[in-house]
Amino acid sequence: MHLSVRLLALVAALVAVPAIAQQKLTLSIGSGNTGGVYYPLGGGLAQVLTKQVPGWQATAEVTGGSIDNLKLVGTGKADIGFSMADAAWDAYAGNDKFAGRKLPLRTLMVLYPNRMHVVTTEATGIATMKDLAGKRVSVGSPGSATEVMAVRVLDAYGLAESVKRERLSVNESVNAMKDGKIDAFFWAGGVPTAAVTDLAATPGVKIRLLDHADAVDIMNKRYGPLYSRNVIPKSIYAGMAADSTNATVWNVLVVNANMSDDVAYTIVKTVFERKPDLVAVHKEFATLALDWQTNGAAALPFHPGAQRYFAEKGLKLQ
Repeated sequence: MHLSVRLLALVAALVAVPAIAQQKLTLSIGSGNTGGVYYPLGGGLAQVLTKQVPGWQATAEVTGGSIDNLKLVGTGKADIGFSMADAAWDAYAGNDKFAGRKLPLRTLMVLYPNRMHVVTTEATGIATMKDLAGKRVSVGSPGSATEVMAVRVLDAYGLAESVKRERLSVNESVNAMKDGKIDAFFWAGGVPTAAVTDLAATPGVKIRLLDHADAVDIMNKRYGPLYSRNVIPKSIYAGMAADSTNATVWNVLVVNANMSDDVAYTIVKTVFERKPDLVAVHKEFATLALDWQTNGAAALPFHPGAQRYFAEKGLKLQ
């Protein structure tokens, strides 16, 4: 091949490579606290984006969870954030903890269902939600969507003012349970959650997850169709005597509305095409599916870059 022809072929090949894949880009990912599920998921996402997209360097940051992530992404201090859909809706609409302060957020993708755990032990004698009245209960760490959802569940049972609230992370809650400093705690997360697994495996401890699916209808009536009934099977955590019915909300990956379409598209494409690498980090990624994107759980509008990828896959988003 003549030299000039080869040069033209090389130029054509370079032009064919998406420009975004040649950019130097640093991405910050808001994950969660170290005992939850967002933290390993964030680390896995950072690893895959860094490894698979030339020029990209992604880092997962430890945060308080959804509320912190939404504030960080909404103010441009983080690029990507994990969040529960109910908290994301509040941030987008300017409700609750975001009252009067709407954040410019968009959904990249719907991830997996987040199951609310209401955890106690048989030693406390607590068997139902009503038994929490007057008890010391952790509702989740400040800056977490667990706290938002926990208060909504308690309120559905008329317990919001009658429990003695603590605001602890899931790791802190487990340690407080072991030390007898609290009687129960709320945790909204994927299954299994490492910290709950740790409590269940503690010698002499038999955990109990309190049924609370009855709260779903009341919560949806008050806050919109964000919640659904689900089950945490007894096989998930050691010592559970029965399956636990619970309130569930979906997790979403959010970005700022001003993220470029190409960057958003590349993130979504990489996640779905490298799903096995993510599943190797945490099995909750195994539930990631194109079908979930059309189930109405996204709460926020999808980012145009995400819409482009899903349109290529033949999806019509709600």
